[in-house]
Amino acid sequence: MNTDHILQSMNRRNFLGRSCSLLGGAALSSLLPRQAAAASLPPPLPHFAAKAKRVIYLFMAGGPSHIDMFDYKPAMQELHGTELPDSIRNGQRITGMTSDQTSFPCVAPMFNFERVGERGTWMNTDLLPHTASIADKIGIIRTMNTEAINHDPAITYINTGTQQFGRPSMGAWMSYGLGSLSNDLPSYVVMISVGKKPGQALYARLWGSGFLPSQHQGVQFRSGNEPVLYLNDPKGIDRNLRRNMLDGLGSLNQQRFQRVGDPEIQARISQYEMAFRMQASVPDLMDTKEEPDHIHDLYGPESRDKGTFAANCILARRMAESGIRFVQLFHRGWDQHGDLPKDLAHNCKSVDQPAAALVKDLEQRGLLDDTVVIFGGEFGRTIYSQGKLTKDNHGRDHHGRCFSTWVAGGGFKPGFDYGETDDFAYNIVKDPVHINDFNATVLNNLGIDHERFTYRHQGLDSRLTGVEKRRVVTEILR
Repeated sequence: MNTDHILQSMNRRNFLGRSCSLLGGAALSSLLPRQAAAASLPPPLPHFAAKAKRVIYLFMAGGPSHIDMFDYKPAMQELHGTELPDSIRNGQRITGMTSDQTSFPCVAPMFNFERVGERGTWMNTDLLPHTASIADKIGIIRTMNTEAINHDPAITYINTGTQQFGRPSMGAWMSYGLGSLSNDLPSYVVMISVGKKPGQALYARLWGSGFLPSQHQGVQFRSGNEPVLYLNDPKGIDRNLRRNMLDGLGSLNQQRFQRVGDPEIQARISQYEMAFRMQASVPDLMDTKEEPDHIHDLYGPESRDKGTFAANCILARRMAESGIRFVQLFHRGWDQHGDLPKDLAHNCKSVDQPAAALVKDLEQRGLLDDTVVIFGGEFGRTIYSQGKLTKDNHGRDHHGRCFSTWVAGGGFKPGFDYGETDDFAYNIVKDPVHINDFNATVLNNLGIDHERFTYRHQGLDSRLTGVEKRRVVTEILR
């Protein structure tokens, strides 16, 4: 065999080998989009009979002080002004804001606490008189806990199940798994109100869809004349013209999908169609003028002011009635590192009556039994003072080791206290509930087994409750 023949033979082998690789790659690439499209389809849900259909999550962003609201112990009065013992702190992480303190004086609540409800649970009746009136309708979990000690990781963690960015929010998971109860409204809606001080910023990724199809991200409704940005048609565009434009665009997008199989194209088509339907449904939903006076009286004087927490609570009830699966109200400004007595009082005044009214309103309309209502934040506050302690003023630092959340309706027991902390409300001594245990429990009430509710991403079966072993807290369920 001469040299030319050898070279020709090698070239032929190389050509055939490379051709096989190219053909295999082409075949694989033709399958992957279809696999991706199939992966975007929600799993068959629910896994079992659901106790709830929807969730309203009242999120107090900034870390409301559990010590000053729900987790009171008479012994705190005797501890006031004393140093937090090393045996209680036990070398646990603290934030950079108090790590240089040489003294950690304990501070008892500077408010009146009373036993309320049939079970006689302790509650701050100075700041939460209306919440006290529904004590027998709500359950208080006093041993919520998280590993995060700073705001952004903590609020990301409780909303997405992980401290890492880019994961789907709880509402997006609900939308993906269960869809909407309405054809004309999104399955996940977010509204934001602000307390006396804005506090920490909130980022859209907290209600984002992460690696789930993008139509499952939360839709932020605003309080102005344009509740949803870019929803209104420009001048000169009427409904018929808009419909014709969408039909043409939908046809082009469908052709593109048939060629490449990218599931985000289907998501885009779905979002365009939802936006078209929302143009008719959202104005009626957001118009509370027809709400009777006794409803506004129930929710409080701020309920007539757009953008307030009270007004948003009325809208949340209307959204529950309209079939929106997951409504999340963020109320900013609970980061009381200083001026806690004054600022906490202001924040509680903004949310106490509306939150209690929401529970009462849902109940009187027959919606509470299948609606989960949650009230809580990303962590609590320390018993020790941040900065100088004076007679009537102090601040508290972040505390994730234990904090309080209340829940109502949707399969949760009414009128219970769960978990126990020490006399400093600093450590859990009985029945801990990790934030992902709580998320698993909420999923359970919606008929979802959190371990089986997964989405294939980067070779892993990802889930809301993370990779660690979590449990449904059955003790707090009906």
